[in-house]
Amino acid sequence: PAKDAVQETLNPRMLPHPPASHTIRLAIVTKLLEQIVRLNDEVIKSQEPTKKALELSKQEMISMVLDEEETTARDSPSVYSNVIKLRIVALKKMKLEDWKLDRLRQIAKDFPEVNRQPSNAPSPVETGLSVQEELLLLPKLLINQGSLQKFGYVSIAPSGAEIAQAKNGVEAAQGWEQCDRCRTRFQVFPGRRAEDGALTTGGSCLYHYGKPVRPSKERTDAIKGHKDALYSCCNEPVGASVGCTKADTHVFKISEVKRLAAVLPFERTPPNESIMPARAVCFDCEMGYTVYGMELIRLTATTWPRGEELMDVLVRPKGEMLDLNSRFSGVWPHHFADAVPYETSPDQSEEGSEAGEVAERAIQLVDSPEMARSLLFQFLTLETPLIGHAIENDLNATRIIHPSVIDTVVLYPHPRGLPLRYGLKMLVSKHLDRNIQMGGQQGHDSKEDARAAGDLVRLKVGQIWKVMMREGWTIQDGKLLPPLPPPTATPNNPKVLGSGGARRKR
Repeated sequence: PAKDAVQETLNPRMLPHPPASHTIRLAIVTKLLEQIVRLNDEVIKSQEPTKKALELSKQEMISMVLDEEETTARDSPSVYSNVIKLRIVALKKMKLEDWKLDRLRQIAKDFPEVNRQPSNAPSPVETGLSVQEELLLLPKLLINQGSLQKFGYVSIAPSGAEIAQAKNGVEAAQGWEQCDRCRTRFQVFPGRRAEDGALTTGGSCLYHYGKPVRPSKERTDAIKGHKDALYSCCNEPVGASVGCTKADTHVFKISEVKRLAAVLPFERTPPNESIMPARAVCFDCEMGYTVYGMELIRLTATTWPRGEELMDVLVRPKGEMLDLNSRFSGVWPHHFADAVPYETSPDQSEEGSEAGEVAERAIQLVDSPEMARSLLFQFLTLETPLIGHAIENDLNATRIIHPSVIDTVVLYPHPRGLPLRYGLKMLVSKHLDRNIQMGGQQGHDSKEDARAAGDLVRLKVGQIWKVMMREGWTIQDGKLLPPLPPPTATPNNPKVLGSGGARRKR
């Protein structure tokens, strides 16, 4: 899709406090444009079937250059020269494949609706089993109780003495924390600092939101030397700059269990006789940064294996909000502004939307993490399999201790073992041939992630059932029956044909 571009000439935009003279800024945008024109020409010459979507017009290239230069000048005036020089060098070294990826990321950012609604619907997962039969096999995928701690799950709540120790430690630290993004030390003030109402010290945060990615190896590496790892967010070499993204404040998160419990105590899943035992729940949470670290801001649960919504609520955190982490959480200020109280049914009307468009449904808002947790408990028993991807993080965010967990990180392990693990997006692409998390800077969709994890589990159920059938297992009258033992030789029947398990009559 083409984005409407305002007609502009290659002239740096006016700024109230430019970080460099007009002459220097003009030279910079000229060099940037030269490299983008070169890469765009390579796209035009390529035989890629998608090249039309990746091509840029002359006006689009000028606007792109001016946008990038203006953003750097406004957000990073103190390091403007370094950031721009590194960007020009990165563009000079960039190959066609890297440029195409860069363009796809930009398209995802500018047109998230295109990526959220792919033209080709994903193929459904077929297991050859009924819903009840899939549920019958599901316990075989549960994480062993002895292994929960190995995968980061909390199985024992901290004691009162441990929680008191954590609170004393926080008080002694006087609010000093380390930024989760740029590693700067800063101070945080829950309830705001009395003299000026500040929540944090240290000013703004400059950081890279992408992970370092090492380029694939080539035969010429032995001659040209190894390639530097590049940040996926901006293609800058690791260590070349302090960051490409600016946030208003520093943020932090805590992982120590007793500190988590000092903010909100852990609670075990209570007994629940009001629901059927034969059920499973897919579960996903989104977290944002507050003065108490990373807190729960959205909780979603769906049925398994059908993927029907059980609950999807925004959660008011206990501490003052520092950053919604929207690029990843998918939760933006307008979601909270438009949310309706949980007691009220969300408005399903489409008034105010353009013809042919569906208005975004307002999400319900609960007043506390405790309330969100209580709502989730309505769908769980101790034996209910809770399904998700790396949901030790989600359970820690909700402060839930649950013994029955199925984690796609465990079902699809990284070949080099922990702590390495595959992301949900990669697993879904590889095993389900489906694209998720394609909203660009709009962030993730927790319902999409919960259902995707559920489908990965269904795929695994189908795989283990094929193996079990070869071994002679059967399902009869809603029960899973093991293979019969092979017949043995007797005086009356000295000759036994075959060596496999006997077949059970259906």
